[in-house]
Amino acid sequence: MKKTSIADNTSYILLFDGVCNLCTGIVKFIIKNDKKEVFRFAALQSQSGQALLKKLNLPATDFDTFVLIIGDQYYTKSTAVLHVLKALGGLWEVLYVYIVFPESMRDFIYDIVARTRYRVFGKKETCLVPSPEINDRFLS
Repeated sequence: MKKTSIADNTSYILLFDGVCNLCTGIVKFIIKNDKKEVFRFAALQSQSGQALLKKLNLPATDFDTFVLIIGDQYYTKSTAVLHVLKALGGLWEVLYVYIVFPESMRDFIYDIVARTRYRVFGKKETCLVPSPEINDRFLS
């Protein structure tokens, strides 16, 4: 999927549901395990997130998916998750092997989690506010 260049090939931008407790937990997990600090983040609901969604011609009101932007390409849902794990390296990269499964099968499972995440993990009234230590990892 070639799109307009948004990030260079050394930076990864992950758009996530900023009010979802599961999504926030995943972002914190990525920050902790991103030793090279290549990931940058923006809530889908944020001004930066909305601008990137618009630039990619993606729906600006669908907060049920991760969007991972790497250079001129973007990935959504299970494919985005697998690319995140690959980029983290180490043992996490081993899970990238699931890319061989059909996207429709992977996304079916992803969609089940996405539909139930608020009930299972809860949600906040406002988006994640990063601490000063990680603030530079978030797009303003």
